[in-house]
Amino acid sequence: MNVRDELDTRHMSRALELAGRGLWSTDPNPRVGCVIADGEHVIAEGWHERAGGPHAEAVALGLAGVAARGATAYVTLEPCCHQGRTPPCADTLIAAGVRRVCYAIRDPNPRVSGGGAARLAAAGIEVASGQLAAEARALNAGFLSRMERGRPWLRVKLAASLDGRTALANGQSRWITGDAARADVQRLRARSSAVMTGSATVLADDPRLALRLPETTRQPLRVVLDTRLRIAPSAHIVAPPGRLLVLTASTDVARSDALEAAGACVERIPAGPDGLDLVAVMQHLAGLEVNELQLESGPTLAGAFLRAQLVDELVLYFAPTLLGTDAQPLIQLSGVASMIGRLEFSISDLCRVGCDMRVALRPVQG
Repeated sequence: MNVRDELDTRHMSRALELAGRGLWSTDPNPRVGCVIADGEHVIAEGWHERAGGPHAEAVALGLAGVAARGATAYVTLEPCCHQGRTPPCADTLIAAGVRRVCYAIRDPNPRVSGGGAARLAAAGIEVASGQLAAEARALNAGFLSRMERGRPWLRVKLAASLDGRTALANGQSRWITGDAARADVQRLRARSSAVMTGSATVLADDPRLALRLPETTRQPLRVVLDTRLRIAPSAHIVAPPGRLLVLTASTDVARSDALEAAGACVERIPAGPDGLDLVAVMQHLAGLEVNELQLESGPTLAGAFLRAQLVDELVLYFAPTLLGTDAQPLIQLSGVASMIGRLEFSISDLCRVGCDMRVALRPVQG
């Protein structure tokens, strides 16, 4: 690696650290960081804090002032070239007189996608891309999924005993894991655009699914899949804080009106063979600008999303306890008749969380 590549890697790594500060707050926008540097010297830094606020490039350039002229801007995402709630960052970089722009990944938003880089190049600015691209994609997996695939990035969170049981036979499940694991789940909720569950979980456990971290500034959208509108307006999940969206195939106007009178939003989705059409659910949520979607449900709904091949990540918390064969399984998954047909995953992360263990898994394609 030559000196220039080393500098690019160092400054882009710092830009990614800055982008990570927006992990809980930029939604539905991507998380973006920017470093303005002249060789080894860092002139200014910036990051996108929230939707509607200044973009990372504008923050860094505002701090750099005239010192940005002739410098290099390191940005974790291709600078935008369209007028939204803020001016185009490509134009701001051009006006600042930077000599070079290095960005990690192309912005898949069709309003940008290559246009920002082209505008910079047309202005005589040297443009480079691809530095730490994998890390940049991981930081914005949800935004990229929504733009590239038309659906959110789906994370399924489950807590289980060592023998893979999520609740006793009578449905009791509080609490399998410890305080540290439950706090860790709060951090996953904080980075999510929406937290989703099924009506069966609401009826059995009456959860709030609210975010309880004092340092956060927003509540993720809460989503309940309720094919027949079974949940009651008095359910905890209907009450503030945050908004509740109930997706249903039911045409029961009285039940729908009662939920909406209690503060929920009820919208209809086509039915599938065993409930709602899950592909339609994902497309609908993408239309609502949901980037990362966290599913916290029972084994039936988790299994349905796995069978539909819509799961991008499994996050499993295992407690050092055994519940026995009569207890409820981790996932309801039938139809695997041979080892060839089994669902395979790769381990992307494995760590201890308090007295429990967390395993993050990604489906192995094909």
